[in-house]
Amino acid sequence: MAKINEGLLALLRCPVTNSPLIQVGEELLSTANGEGGTLVRYKIDEGIALLLTPEQLSPEQLTA
Repeated sequence: MAKINEGLLALLRCPVTNSPLIQVGEELLSTANGEGGTLVRYKIDEGIALLLTPEQLSPEQLTA
């Protein structure tokens, strides 16, 4: 599991809710609910946080 550097994580914000992000396993989660009342989730792929909404990801990225 790739761990995001704590200093970088403190600077990152959810592009949807503008809330801080926390790392849970291989994902970053917003600390505020997005549309639909659920937390927004972002994949971490090979140590790189993909801060894109599902609509912005390619089909390959969604299944990876």
